[in-house]
Formats: sequence, structure tokens, C-alpha cells
Amino acid sequence: MSRTEPQARRRPQSSALSGVPMSELLASCAAAAAVSTPPRAPEPEARGPLREHREAA
Repeated sequence: MSRTEPQARRRPQSSALSGVPMSELLASCAAAAAVSTPPRAPEPEARGPLREHREAA
């Protein structure tokens, strides 16, 4: 390209790639989510007598 062409016509140079494979990027995101997510609260225990199963007609 010549220097006389306006800058709007020039293709912007893409930034250099990081060189990290997509699989490693996705794995790191999954690991970060697993570490930062708090554990689930325990299920409340059933209290009182359980209903008995009814026989089918």
C-alpha cells in the first residue's frame, strides 16, 4: 500500500494470536467455574412418616 492512500482503506492488522489451543481455553474456563461455584446446600431431610405405596387397582 502506498502512503498516499487514506488510512480508512488500509486493513487493520489483527493482534497476534495468543497461541493457546481452544480446548485448553475451554478447560481452564470450566475449571475456574468449578472452583468459584459454591457447593450446593444439603437437601432438607424428610420429616414425619412416609406415605405408604398404594396398590394399583
